[in-house]
Amino acid sequence: MTRWALDLGTTNTGLARWDAAAHRPRLLELPAVCRRPDGADDLEAPRLVPSATQLRADLGFWDRVGARPFLMRRALVGEQAMIGRPALEANDGSVRPGFAPRFKHALARAPLRHLCRMGDQRYTARDMAQHFLRQLLVEVKKATGEHVRELVVTAPVDAYETYRAEVAGICQRLGVRTLHFIDEPVAAAIGYGVGLEADKRVLVVDFGGGTLDLALVDISARGIAQGNCEVVAKAGRAVGGDLVDRWLLADFADTLGYRLDEQGPGDQAFWYRLMLLEARRVKEAVFFRPEETFAVTPPEDIALFEQRLRGKTEALKFDRGRLVALLEQRGLYQQLGACVDEVLLQARERGIGPDDIDDVLMVGGSTLLPDVYAVFEQRFGRDRVRAWQPFEAVAYGASAFGADAFQQSDFIVHDYAFVTHDPRTHEPRHTVIIPRGTRVPTARDFWKRQLVPTCSLGEPEKFFKLVVAEVGKADANERAFGFDGQGKLHKLGGEGGSASLVVPLNDANPTLGTLNPPHAPGDKAARLEIAFFVNDDRWLCATVSDLQTRKTLMRDEPVVRLL
Repeated sequence: MTRWALDLGTTNTGLARWDAAAHRPRLLELPAVCRRPDGADDLEAPRLVPSATQLRADLGFWDRVGARPFLMRRALVGEQAMIGRPALEANDGSVRPGFAPRFKHALARAPLRHLCRMGDQRYTARDMAQHFLRQLLVEVKKATGEHVRELVVTAPVDAYETYRAEVAGICQRLGVRTLHFIDEPVAAAIGYGVGLEADKRVLVVDFGGGTLDLALVDISARGIAQGNCEVVAKAGRAVGGDLVDRWLLADFADTLGYRLDEQGPGDQAFWYRLMLLEARRVKEAVFFRPEETFAVTPPEDIALFEQRLRGKTEALKFDRGRLVALLEQRGLYQQLGACVDEVLLQARERGIGPDDIDDVLMVGGSTLLPDVYAVFEQRFGRDRVRAWQPFEAVAYGASAFGADAFQQSDFIVHDYAFVTHDPRTHEPRHTVIIPRGTRVPTARDFWKRQLVPTCSLGEPEKFFKLVVAEVGKADANERAFGFDGQGKLHKLGGEGGSASLVVPLNDANPTLGTLNPPHAPGDKAARLEIAFFVNDDRWLCATVSDLQTRKTLMRDEPVVRLL
């Protein structure tokens, strides 16, 4: 029987299972309800299901029968709600009765809060969560023929027992027989491949559609068995990708001279919702492209005649620089920095400094907003920030936890190579010295070779220089994200993604020794012997020997820290 893993998110939900043959987790794709199975999605998270629910008013006989508690535990008969993409599409123009765009926050804090109504009946967060999860299990059965009986569910660290009790009650009513919980930071750590053989202190940055939440947690080897962690410090703000979309729409409407109100009369609410979707599309597009056109505009009777005369109704071009300026103006980066400061202040009161944080884990789609990664890279260093699978890490970790298949020891997650250049074409070549998946620490002579200095300028080589680069790649049929040396986002793999991303790490200081006498350009004999290894702290260390003079130029010296 499959043990499934559920990352029940505020904006999107992921359901994963362990692929024993590939020895890795996989997200289950549910084409009927997932984001965009065949659409032009720049972020390309098609397997995620929007956490939205629309109650159905036209229930048939089997739909009503299937809602009976006795039958619901034993079989999934009939459908009482639409979820995911169909639920959102049904409410594109105007909000219908019985629609709840999200429920997780209320389920954790006020499960009896009314979220919507149909006719005279009101529906609580608990009701809508149950309808969502039931329909999700219905879709799983359609896709796989399996009724989910064993489930691992991720839980926010600040939800405590209320949220767990609510989810457990719903799952029991839906026939889930075996249920396990895992704290979301622990799942993220497993999903991102953090070595958990020893105790780790990680900062989890959860920046999604609704909120920004930072949690500094201690993860112990003992706590892993129970799937829990200890919260050291936390901070949050009521800002997320949905609010950013509204900021963009307000900027677009002001530029184009439109007056739009989400609660406005007539067609204004319809066009507001339609243009809000367009604002989100444009926002995500400029993550990767120089500029994008905002194409959706209301009909003429809504546009201000005075502004039309001034020529402000033409298609609006929008680029990454303008997005950054808007986020700066709205105070996003200030709020982000304030959250980091707040967490570090709380940690300092417990005698914990920034250098005591082992890893920073980025989860949630809004972590891909321009310059968000840079905030954490500048604070903690590139070697500690894990950000390449913000949508999948938590679900992947829960799946590995459920299968008891996660690795306890630390390992390197990218290829690391040194850079040389072809003497004729001057094209860069990359020789991998530490392949991804390498367990840490390594043997002292993990990679050992004899090298000939290139003398690339045709002059005697006085300094031995070696640039070490990080080489990011995506697995086959998967998509990942990477950030270059300037902090710009790149998509690796997937539709239109790059095959790899090469980021030099020590190009500002590549010298690994001085050659005395210098190496002559015509001398093709090996001059240097170099050995690389990775120590307990993930530092790439080098020993360099001059074969001609029999001198050691460096011994076990750290060069760059690996991720």
